[in-house]
Amino acid sequence: MIIVDVENLSAEEARAKHSKLAEVLKAHDIAYYTHDAPVVSDAEYDQLRQQLLALEARFPELITADSPSQNVGATPAKGFGKVRHKVPMLSLDNAFSGDDLREFEGRIRRFLGLGATEDVAFFAEPKIDGLSASLRYEKGKFVQGATRGDGQEGEDITANLRGVTDLPLELSDAQSSVPDIFEVRGEVYMPKSDFLSLNTLQAENGGKIFANPRNAAAGSLRQLDFSITKSRNLRFFAYGWGEVSEIPGTKQSEVLAVFKDWGFTVNPLSRVCANMEEAIDAYRKIEELRAELDYDIDGVVFKVNRLEWQSRLGFVSRSPRWAIAHKFPAEQATTVIEEIEIQVGRTGALTPVARLHPVTVGGVVVSNATLHNEDEIIRKDIRVGDTVVVQRAGDVIPQVVQVHLDKRPEDSKPYEFPSKCPICGSHAVKEINESTGKEDAIRRCTGGLICRAQAVERLKHFVSRNAFDIEGLGAKLIESFYEDGLIQSPADIFTLEKRDSAQGNLTRIKNREGFGEKATRNLFDAIDERREISLDRFIYALGIRHIGQGNARLLARNYLGFANLRNHLTATGKAAGEAYAELLNIDGIGAAVADAVTEFFQEERNQGMLDDLLREITVVDFEAPTLESSVAGKTVVFTGTLELMTRQEMKAKAENLGAKVSGSISAKTDYLVAGANAGSKLKKATDLGVTILDEQEWLDLIGG
Repeated sequence: MIIVDVENLSAEEARAKHSKLAEVLKAHDIAYYTHDAPVVSDAEYDQLRQQLLALEARFPELITADSPSQNVGATPAKGFGKVRHKVPMLSLDNAFSGDDLREFEGRIRRFLGLGATEDVAFFAEPKIDGLSASLRYEKGKFVQGATRGDGQEGEDITANLRGVTDLPLELSDAQSSVPDIFEVRGEVYMPKSDFLSLNTLQAENGGKIFANPRNAAAGSLRQLDFSITKSRNLRFFAYGWGEVSEIPGTKQSEVLAVFKDWGFTVNPLSRVCANMEEAIDAYRKIEELRAELDYDIDGVVFKVNRLEWQSRLGFVSRSPRWAIAHKFPAEQATTVIEEIEIQVGRTGALTPVARLHPVTVGGVVVSNATLHNEDEIIRKDIRVGDTVVVQRAGDVIPQVVQVHLDKRPEDSKPYEFPSKCPICGSHAVKEINESTGKEDAIRRCTGGLICRAQAVERLKHFVSRNAFDIEGLGAKLIESFYEDGLIQSPADIFTLEKRDSAQGNLTRIKNREGFGEKATRNLFDAIDERREISLDRFIYALGIRHIGQGNARLLARNYLGFANLRNHLTATGKAAGEAYAELLNIDGIGAAVADAVTEFFQEERNQGMLDDLLREITVVDFEAPTLESSVAGKTVVFTGTLELMTRQEMKAKAENLGAKVSGSISAKTDYLVAGANAGSKLKKATDLGVTILDEQEWLDLIGG
């Protein structure tokens, strides 16, 4: 400990002591605020700081702009680190009516095979309009916090979460022991009263005015300077969990009661509903209270209360089967369509967008609305100059829901949808859907890779949040770099720095408007951080038609490595037929998806693009579940009438244990689970020597 006798120091001695104290305090600030690893107690730190303040009071000339007395916390961290969620943070399916909720209950009953007389109890809670966060506790102590991010990977906001007003940093419960590992999940929000006060203060200081409490909470939580977050009075509602070593209850309601004992705030409007009709009544009551609450909500979340049933129901690609969000009715406003513009997407789809006279809808200024497609324009007879009702629900893109025909201008003319691409001039056609024999609703540009719009949109998709997620390389910059010839293909992104620094280059990025040495360095660093990517994200990033995140993960889980996937789909002759059949055998992959994937890999220019790209990046193989499961990696087919579980639950359970569920028998099938009245699949499995199990034998094999 540095002890300072201020009164007996000369100016020279005081300067030396001050310099030493400032150095020590700055090191402690970095350890505490940036690295979250304090090396002294709060009392010791306060003593050191008081001595520094005493020196500066006696010798005011020692006060400088970078003195610890003039700063709160440490130098802001250089961005946020990434946190891989052990248990994905998934989104929820939405319901918009009581009928939607009843259908949700019906799906649960069918999946679990429940009788009509058995009630399904639901846990109802307001859907907080804030920022989702996951808090990891080890042996009762808060050790890490992260945002949802893309559900698989979020940002490390541990230091910032320590500043949330009602978030316990240590869990204790006299009634029971706290599990060794427990990730509590919930919503960080800003009360409306604090939001109004913040905006008043921001206005007085010439700072940023936030559009709504959610934006204010998100902006406050993602501050690189922890002290700003701490000053914003953020709050936290706990509602769920991620990775845990033990679950303290058998029902959702029981676990949340334990959360309250641990010191978390659980929404007081939460309640158990004995059946769906009670759940619908709970929704109505919470909606009536909405305006009186000091926090924003945009709906009510319903979760199956029994955890055993939650476990059996499991998940689909992006959401749990056992939960749903009933959103409040969409907010509407009236405005005028000033223009209809055609946008060309990465798959060539021509999408009409209404350019509107700006109008506020639900606290957000809206100037654009989707018109979906040509058929929708014709059906609603939407025209330029029309007065229309615009609707916005949650994060859904605003849409035109009604035309006020009585306000239509007399010289109005029907909108003529273009038959040529507005960007490249190629023909825009409606393809014939092979399964229905009818025209698709969407008109597509036939220009393919020669169409600038498609090329740019594919690059935007490539760097988007759920793909490569390259920080700082957004849509505007992609457009600018494409126009200037800097980025024409995905591989160009990863060779950008090398080409930029080449000798004789007279158009350096640092010299562009808005750039400089630091901004350019940050961009190159962000690109380098993304030279390694998981297989499912990489497949999604390629922008193959019909391949969203769910199908990308399905392909990754079945092929495990990109080389394996590519080799199968570039095969020729007999092998090509076998590879296509194997692709179709994947449960959830239909002909449209199989055709799109096969066409992509058979296209010579795409192969060249992949060769160039793979020289610059590494695609990490899909991590198969590390489960003690006898069926992990095995291929299983279900056939016949299943009686012990529904077919849907059987398939979900197999996939959760790491098995691959196929729709047809082949020589690569490991197990056929045959129920009553099994037909041709049973015969084929017998002929091929596939292991055949009845339902009970299968359940015995998987332990359940």
